[in-house]
Amino acid sequence: MITSPLTLLPVPVFSPLCNLGFALRREVFILEQNVPEELEHDADDLTATHIVGIADGAVVAVLRILWKSDYAKIGRVAVARSHRGKNIGAQLIRFAIDHAKDQGQPRCYLESQADKTGFYERLGFNAYGEIFMDAGIPHLRMKNF
Repeated sequence: MITSPLTLLPVPVFSPLCNLGFALRREVFILEQNVPEELEHDADDLTATHIVGIADGAVVAVLRILWKSDYAKIGRVAVARSHRGKNIGAQLIRFAIDHAKDQGQPRCYLESQADKTGFYERLGFNAYGEIFMDAGIPHLRMKNF
């Protein structure tokens, strides 16, 4: 149960809040989903905009935005197990889309785990192309343009 409002904000890479976001990514992707550790972090983390969601005194959501010439790529979206099903993921994605628009990029792209596409469709994304494997998990490409 969320007892405090969700605060969403961009944070600098390797700042204390960003590091808590990295810890959440580790929990969700490596420990829960068995993504190999060497695939979870990459060089893009150094140049990405990292966004964290804070509630109940903890970082409970995280994502990153990679800035491409034609779109903003949203990725590494994770919500703490304790805070799932509480609309936090939707708030996080909407914040990321608004942040991209504020930075001059209204077009967003992401690669969704295949079983999560309905979530992103409700937020205005459309799947296209064929299913592909990433870290052993089926994914689909999605865009909001």
